[in-house]
Amino acid sequence: MNRRVKAAPYLFLTPAIVLFTLFLAVPIGYTVYLSMRRVKVSGLGLGKGARQEIFVGLDNLAAAVTDGELWAGWLRVLGYGALVLVVMLGLALLFALLLDSAHVRLARFSRIAIFLPYAVPGVAATLLWGFLYLPSLSPFGLGFLSASAVTFSMANIAVWGGVGFNMLVLYTTLRAIPRELYEAARIDGATETQIALRVKIPILVPAIILTTVFSVIATIQVFTEPTTLRPLTNAISSTWSPLMKVYRDAFVTGDLYSAAATSIVIAAVSLVLSFGFLRVVRGHAFGEES
Repeated sequence: MNRRVKAAPYLFLTPAIVLFTLFLAVPIGYTVYLSMRRVKVSGLGLGKGARQEIFVGLDNLAAAVTDGELWAGWLRVLGYGALVLVVMLGLALLFALLLDSAHVRLARFSRIAIFLPYAVPGVAATLLWGFLYLPSLSPFGLGFLSASAVTFSMANIAVWGGVGFNMLVLYTTLRAIPRELYEAARIDGATETQIALRVKIPILVPAIILTTVFSVIATIQVFTEPTTLRPLTNAISSTWSPLMKVYRDAFVTGDLYSAAATSIVIAAVSLVLSFGFLRVVRGHAFGEES
């Protein structure tokens, strides 16, 4: 009986461990393996044994780190992310506070309306906005897909689709706050604006940090918007974002080894930014020492 009880947790964990191993650990390991290999071509590359896979160590990673195209993509994503993160999270916080206000009307309809764009698949949303951006179809007649405006256009799509999810996370956190705190603040003479600034937002800080981390990771991995809009404009290159470069190397030029090395660099940057941000803010948000 005791053996069965001791074995029970491991039995429950087995499906998760199997799935983690098959769909996360093994692909990561294979990516690392590919990043340390390349194909050596002998002669014209024809005939048996003319193309051999050889071990190159960290050469592919070194090439990825020093690749000018990759870092140009990072700079573009940095500008794109600065727009998306500030506007998206700012609007999400504003909508969450408004919906949690004591005097809000049509709260249920507003929640659904704000969240609904998040339910639209990214490709469909990008195509919808892409056709609206085309000068021949746009009711505004402006060059939304020009080189100077295309980053703003893509940021608008991301904001439109992402505000609802982040708003829901913040709003759910607000609804878990005891109403007595608000009543006590009102008895002390606080206005709704003061309650929002001095009571609600400080309590929301951990949730804001959570949504920020998720948004940073999603921004680093931006792929759908530029890839879907690319056929509609000449302002988006095949290496506009780091993930687009991985796709081009792997599936257009057929260089899986360089693509694997670049993927590792992207993963490393994502980890550094995410954990770096958490380390900076955890003392203020969670009361921990840095």
